[in-house]
Amino acid sequence: MTRARVGIGGVRALLVSLGLVALSGCAIPSATGTTPMPVDERVPVGTLDMAAARTALDGLTVAVPGRMGGYERDCDKGAQCVFGRPWQDTDGDGCDQRSQVLARDLVDVERKPGRCAVTAGTLHDPYTGKTVDRAKVQIEHVVPLAEMWRSGAAKWPIADRVTAANDLGNLIAVDGKTNQSRGDKIPGGIGAQHWLPPNTGYHCSFARIYATVKGRYKLTVTAPERAELIKALETCPA
Repeated sequence: MTRARVGIGGVRALLVSLGLVALSGCAIPSATGTTPMPVDERVPVGTLDMAAARTALDGLTVAVPGRMGGYERDCDKGAQCVFGRPWQDTDGDGCDQRSQVLARDLVDVERKPGRCAVTAGTLHDPYTGKTVDRAKVQIEHVVPLAEMWRSGAAKWPIADRVTAANDLGNLIAVDGKTNQSRGDKIPGGIGAQHWLPPNTGYHCSFARIYATVKGRYKLTVTAPERAELIKALETCPA
């Protein structure tokens, strides 16, 4: 993983300024057991710590995922658009959520004069550990909207789904190619049991975010999904 050579205090100050939480820089074994991957603990503000995330997982209802029938993200030409049109300014600060996430997660950010839109910047991608240019960055729902739909959101009013789709606590900037490889249509489903970030050093943080969001919205979980998340939480620093 490529990292800037700055002091620990500088790293902490940078991550706090981005609205992220930075803790220790321990290492865990990689999936192959050969190359240790530094633990990346960048998470949105409000993300539960490891112990609280485990408690949240234990409190979720275990259920078979609902059907995908009725799920439609497209908002054009009269499509159903069940999570609303992206991206909205749901917190009323004058900037849409996509622009807020880019400004929070990227470094060397440049904006359009007098506007929120981010035109340039660099991402130290948590999913791959690579450095990614702004043009190749996408905004990721850690708990995908399709997963939300199948685990409870299908029954919500549209206003609640719009709020969830724009929740900064579930949004992070990531490498676009990696994000697209996950998608909404992984064979067998799109829960955590089917996909974790390639960067094993981010599994702890990913699981913490995932558990926080599932708990926040009282979504259901499958037994394999919860087991995979617990396994990921076990990689968190003690």
